[in-house]
Amino acid sequence: MKKVPCILICVFIVLSFAFGSAAAEESGKSVTRVYFAGPLFSQAERDYNLKLTKLLEDHGYEVFLPQRDGIEFATLLDKTPEEKNKLLFEKDVSEILKSDVVFFVLDGRVPDEGACVELGIGYANNKRCYGAKTDTRSAELNLELNPMIRGCFIRLFSNYDGEKLFEEIDRFLSENEL
Repeated sequence: MKKVPCILICVFIVLSFAFGSAAAEESGKSVTRVYFAGPLFSQAERDYNLKLTKLLEDHGYEVFLPQRDGIEFATLLDKTPEEKNKLLFEKDVSEILKSDVVFFVLDGRVPDEGACVELGIGYANNKRCYGAKTDTRSAELNLELNPMIRGCFIRLFSNYDGEKLFEEIDRFLSENEL
């Protein structure tokens, strides 16, 4: 019996993790991974993100929510600003690339700058992109969104009543896959 070089085993493990296990694919039960992009700097934003993440998870999606699943704050305490930026950027890019879907909350005076970059990375890597918006503030030219952002989305869920937006997303997920 031939011995398999260790590097080949490592490559197989990494690829299996990144693209789902062969067993899951054979059974047809691979889980769709969602990268959740959006503002997370106030308690209200974090609570909203958790509520929307729960809705997605209740429909069977595996969600990476940076505020919950990202790098722990304590691990950054002894790092320089450059090291913190590098760690956070690399972690988020890695998670976007492992995902099938980018789900972007667009609320705010303008969409969150970091989430816009995450959307661009996802779109450039052929991830399915969806947006959700309840905010009534609009971009220039009386357009609800900048066309460079809007153009990335397969679907934009938009309702100025937050509860109705959740109901709309819930109905969509009951009948469709992201």
